[in-house]
Amino acid sequence: MEKLIHIIPTPIGNLEDITLRAIRILKEVDLILAEDTRVTKKLLSHYNITNKMLSYHAFNEHKILNKIIDKIHAGIKIGVVSDAGTPGISDPGFLLIRECLHQGIEINCLPGPTACIPALIKAGLPCDRFIFEGFLPIKKGRKKRLTTISNEDRTIILYESPHRILKTLRELSQCCPQKNIIVLKELTKIHEKTYRGEINNIINDISKSRLKGEFIIVLNGEN
Repeated sequence: MEKLIHIIPTPIGNLEDITLRAIRILKEVDLILAEDTRVTKKLLSHYNITNKMLSYHAFNEHKILNKIIDKIHAGIKIGVVSDAGTPGISDPGFLLIRECLHQGIEINCLPGPTACIPALIKAGLPCDRFIFEGFLPIKKGRKKRLTTISNEDRTIILYESPHRILKTLRELSQCCPQKNIIVLKELTKIHEKTYRGEINNIINDISKSRLKGEFIIVLNGEN
């Protein structure tokens, strides 16, 4: 009996940004692990997929890990999705993938959407060498991470929530004022917007806008 788990990227906004293979596997699996079943239900409904879902997120992944592993060993076909993008990239997934590997379960990871790459390309900064920092620590280790970013000579990609975007930009303006910063909001969605220019002007523009959706910050690596 084949034992594997499918890691399935989902659109970061526009529901058309999904592969034919991802749709097929979502229809074939017995159970879909979803970060937020309400979000995933919209995607499944759009493609007439009626498979069962189980909530799998940062607050319960440790608790239900063994339950999921047992289901795979029992022959249940499982697919993992996050609310947007590729599971494991600033989203739940790594813990389960690591345990599957320890248990001899194969990982089938589909290629597909992830917000950092289109953001990098749209930013127009050098993309031959770059680092992905994801979300900065909220408290512990934040200052140290910002210092590291200020000294980085590669292009840097950060994710940020609408609740902390202004705080993060103000901190970046203090620790690395020499860097060019591009901010992208709600990639692939109706209200997608890119902010370019002097960082204080970007902060001013964003403070006047509707703070909703995820933000991506791209900084150049020149010191």
